Amino acid sequence: MDEYDVDEALQQALDRLTLLNEATTALAGTLDAVEGLQRVCRILVPQLADWCMADLLEDGGELRRVCVTHRDRDVSLTGVIGSLGGVPQEPSSPLSRVLSGAGPLLLSATELPPLDAVDALRARGLELLLRLGGESLIVAPLRARRQVLGALTVVRVVGSAPLTDADVALVDDLAHRMALALDNARLHQETQRIAERLQRSLLPELPRVHGLEIAARYAPAASTAEVGGDWYDCFRLPNGDTSLIVGDVTGHDLRAAVTMSQLRNMLRGIACDRQEPPGHILRRLDTATSVLYEHITASCIYALVKGPEGGPWGLHWARAGHPPPLLITYDGDTRYLDDAAGHGLLLGIDPQSERDSGLETLPHASTVLLYTDGLVERRGESLDQGLTRLRQHAAALAREPIDTMCDELVAGLAAGSGDDVALLALRLPVARFAGPVPGPARDRHDLIERTVR
Repeated sequence: MDEYDVDEALQQALDRLTLLNEATTALAGTLDAVEGLQRVCRILVPQLADWCMADLLEDGGELRRVCVTHRDRDVSLTGVIGSLGGVPQEPSSPLSRVLSGAGPLLLSATELPPLDAVDALRARGLELLLRLGGESLIVAPLRARRQVLGALTVVRVVGSAPLTDADVALVDDLAHRMALALDNARLHQETQRIAERLQRSLLPELPRVHGLEIAARYAPAASTAEVGGDWYDCFRLPNGDTSLIVGDVTGHDLRAAVTMSQLRNMLRGIACDRQEPPGHILRRLDTATSVLYEHITASCIYALVKGPEGGPWGLHWARAGHPPPLLITYDGDTRYLDDAAGHGLLLGIDPQSERDSGLETLPHASTVLLYTDGLVERRGESLDQGLTRLRQHAAALAREPIDTMCDELVAGLAAGSGDDVALLALRLPVARFAGPVPGPARDRHDLIERTVR
């Protein structure tokens, strides 16, 4: 081998290593199975192939083509993505053979079997080959944990150097890496579904309170597959008051979820037994938390809606390191209730600290919104920006049905959040008299204050 051949061999080896590294980096950048395959196919074309495709076996045994990438962007790929049906029991095409357990196959176009209408999978494969062109191809299984998850096909057309045995080894290595990433993505998705089901099973059913509309939502973190400590709660007290609670135990693990459930139940018991102002209730909860759950911290907001069925109503609340309630009027005016009750320390920091309670007169048809920080916090921006964004969204939804409001807030603000989101909303009825819905009336504040006390 002369010096030129050595240099060429070294360059080819370097190119292959670079290709493997780029593919591995692309796969590591996402937990979405299909997106990972699409990224790798965009790397393979045109570095290794003129076009390539990836097929996945679904749970029911159906084969689905999820990606086709061609070096010529003007080539139409309409109709090539989608279900391919089941894999025949008698494999008669390279794809079905690979899916049935065969290793990677290197073929030329002349070696492909003739079109057979009886084998729909083979027929569709040959039709696509005729449509996009092909002189040589490699079909490799996506195999992980001794299970075939799908197949990768790379193709070179007439005019390109035919694929070789050396390319087979490279494609097989790539397919193995893709299969591992695919398996990890599926495991992550399944773990995420289990975590979400566990989290939702810990959340309570909302009560039906005559004259009041109540809605709640929970959205798991988009970027993790762990249970969290976010919760909401709502129940009637023996004296007829309606409690509204949202909290967040620090952490994203099973311990946080279990502690969340226990804190929620303790708060229920304390609230029903004592029926004291919210600040006193949170202080009692803080004392119990510091004794029973050392080194655990949590934020919480505990609120009471007080008043007769026809109004006027008042909101009495206290906070423990939690974002403030948002009041949305029927006319779309919004205001955070953060002046009277203060911010308060997190639960688990200083159980002896005094906790103030706030009091607010609630207008007819207004909405009180409690939420966890996942709805407003974003990496790289201040909390004020997130709070402003929530106010703007809520104002635009002021006259929408309360379920629509909650759905839109979660869809618009929780998508892509790195934290769980719990949301609880309560809406008061419209005034019984005709005309515009009134705002808070100054002359009713004394009546509300006597009612809530």
